[in-house]
Amino acid sequence: MISLEQVELLESRVAKAIEYVRKVTAENAALVSEKAGLQARLESNQKRIDELEVLVMRFKEDQGRIEDGILAALDRLNQFEDAFEKSLNEKKNTKKPAAKSAVKDTEKPVSAAAPSKEIFFEIPKKEAPDDDLDGDSSAEGELDIF
Repeated sequence: MISLEQVELLESRVAKAIEYVRKVTAENAALVSEKAGLQARLESNQKRIDELEVLVMRFKEDQGRIEDGILAALDRLNQFEDAFEKSLNEKKNTKKPAAKSAVKDTEKPVSAAAPSKEIFFEIPKKEAPDDDLDGDSSAEGELDIF
């Protein structure tokens, strides 16, 4: 037969089991809630990562355009320097040595405002229009770096 002690022992074990189930159920609910919060954070972080990747791509494209612009400006500057040097060399080659004057320097009247010697040169036009980044090719050969 079953004794009163056995029934009380069974009752205490059932109470402990019920308490354990409540505790595990509460932990499970907390974990489900935490999982939902973490999932929302993950989605938010993923959106931010996607936005940052787009910004990085744009930054790289802009850097490429800036680099191309600088290279084009340097190329134009080299063309400018080459044209200037060519103009100076042509001036030197066409300039004839002046005959020495028999008149002394003290006898020559010196002008207070001597005319300035201007040097004109032509910038060669580009053969390929793809160097012109902004689509404006200057007909006068002006240097336009922006």
